[in-house]
Amino acid sequence: MKLEVGGVTEGHPVPEKFAFGVFNPDNHMSFGPNRNPELSWDGVPEGTKSFVVMMFDPDVPSVADDVNQEGKTIPADLPRVDFFHWLLVDVPATTRLIPEGEDSDGVSPKGKPVGPGPVGVRGINNYTQFLAGNPDMAGTYAGYDGPCPPWNDEIIHHYHFEVHALDVESLNLTGEFDGNAVREAMAGHVLASARVTGTYTLNPALR
Repeated sequence: MKLEVGGVTEGHPVPEKFAFGVFNPDNHMSFGPNRNPELSWDGVPEGTKSFVVMMFDPDVPSVADDVNQEGKTIPADLPRVDFFHWLLVDVPATTRLIPEGEDSDGVSPKGKPVGPGPVGVRGINNYTQFLAGNPDMAGTYAGYDGPCPPWNDEIIHHYHFEVHALDVESLNLTGEFDGNAVREAMAGHVLASARVTGTYTLNPALR
């Protein structure tokens, strides 16, 4: 199976139009256009009954105490964890394209709704947890919300866009299901997968 992500070249920076946060020289970060990129795929195996779409960052600090704190940096050797930015399940087997901006077009304070979206069924992304302590932004974030790595991180972050072809029509996930729930539910049902990886940083020393 082959995946193409419009505007994202393997191993190169993700364009700012797809980012939740963009570099701002005055206060480190401003909200970005936060559009989902176009995804298109082919080479789908026989027997495919649905797709899962996900995007995640495996480079997120496991301890958030120093994230975006003046006078501090997040060391490169700090253990890292996955941060899910996009989860769609039960994407119909006939689908081969998700248009740019279809699942997200702009930052939505307090998040987008879970459940059926423009394409498939939305799971919650990790902005739900990350923004929980911010009274202006706290909410349930479903569907796509793009890159916004800590501006004081010593490493460039990687963003894995993935499409998985499954042998089931539905993963039977409802409510506020997360990336780990998706991975668990699709285990043993994946016929083929494809991935494109882009990079992103808000650290001026790394840009």
